[in-house]
Amino acid sequence: MDTKLLELLVCPVTKGPLTYNRDKQELISRSARLAYPVRDGLPVMLENEARTLTDEELGL
Repeated sequence: MDTKLLELLVCPVTKGPLTYNRDKQELISRSARLAYPVRDGLPVMLENEARTLTDEELGL
């Protein structure tokens, strides 16, 4: 994931920051508790495509 692109992207639900999980190829929004997939290097920033993060994944 390009770091400059990551700096520009925000969560479409909360407008908050995202972090990149390289192992799972996902952009993580802790505030929305969602993980957006990155497919073929392109982030899919659709709420209905995101998966809900568990408490364990969030470190709670």
